Amino acid sequence: MIVAGLGCRKGTTQEDLLSALDAACMEAGISRESIAALATGEIKREEPGILQLAEKLGLPLHVVTDDALLEAEPRTKTVSRHSLAKTLSSSLSEAAALAAAGETSEIIVPRLISQGATCALAESKESP
Repeated sequence: MIVAGLGCRKGTTQEDLLSALDAACMEAGISRESIAALATGEIKREEPGILQLAEKLGLPLHVVTDDALLEAEPRTKTVSRHSLAKTLSSSLSEAAALAAAGETSEIIVPRLISQGATCALAESKESP
């Protein structure tokens, strides 16, 4: 299972988030249809662009608790001072993807930045 973790500046559009998601999929060499779910942190629970993107793609959106972000933190690959200041996680998109994909998940595409949006992909290593 592949989960796309999303972060963004306040007010980022679904189109800009989709651009970040597509860039991450291209980097991984997978189609957008390979994504099983989207994930973000509590701080982005009400972000319209993220909610609209989940609805447009028909994917579940996992809103990850701060505790779960911190638990996934040691497996993240990127350090963002902005993310640390706002979320206590060095990469909201990476930590959210890892937390939603499960304890044995791994980052397959580190955080990519596009148009004010960030996207990272994590893949579950558990058997379905």
